[in-house]
Amino acid sequence: MNDENIKKIIENLISTFLHAGQVALNLREKGLKKKIKSDNTPVTNGDIEVNNILTSKIKSLTPELPIVSEESSDNKSNINLNDFWLIDPIDGTYDYINNLEEFTLNAGLILKKQPAAGLIFAPAKKRMFYSYGLNNAYEVIGKNKVKLECSKNFNKDFIKFVSYSNNIKPEIETIHKKLNVKEFIKMKSSLKFCVIAAGEYDGYVAEPRAYEWDIAAGHAILEHAGGIVTDFNNQKIRYGKRDFKNPSLILKRNSF
Repeated sequence: MNDENIKKIIENLISTFLHAGQVALNLREKGLKKKIKSDNTPVTNGDIEVNNILTSKIKSLTPELPIVSEESSDNKSNINLNDFWLIDPIDGTYDYINNLEEFTLNAGLILKKQPAAGLIFAPAKKRMFYSYGLNNAYEVIGKNKVKLECSKNFNKDFIKFVSYSNNIKPEIETIHKKLNVKEFIKMKSSLKFCVIAAGEYDGYVAEPRAYEWDIAAGHAILEHAGGIVTDFNNQKIRYGKRDFKNPSLILKRNSF
């Protein structure tokens, strides 16, 4: 799959994401049907409907590529995945259920176990992000696409991070101090990657938690905007691991 093919596939998916996001909002307005999964996390009819919309379109565009989605058992036992899709139809289900705004729709294209492209839509915030290669990361604003170059306007004297909790763990606090982080704000879902890619925040740190479908799309978008994504040992993140669990993460929009 060459760069031009990837670009066409991603651009063909944007309207599908916008539609699926509106479906998610409409279902929430009507009143969601909620169940608790075996891992004790909630899932709604909105998660399932968005999953159906996204996977159907992706299958039509790339029928040769397996899809691994949070809301499906398909391909999760495959231990030989190199080129495939990772989908989290709704990341931040708590926000989705509770009429908050930070939930996102996500799809990441993985080639040779590395993120090659990504799409993230935060429908309640009307923010659509996508990428299809280095220096090709964008946010859709109105009818225009705005290129994301996350190293612009970096202020090394006031570094701001996002965090998944207001109560950060000692290991993460140590890394914050090492990186001279002056302030952090709680933010849920993969929107964290997008606001760093947009240069609104400078980074994010997390110990091993969550799954590959939670980060693949955001990883692609941030890296393609010029950002840096590694684990605590400065190693690249590889995808298609046996259990799909994430390692530790450090996201930065610049070298600091």
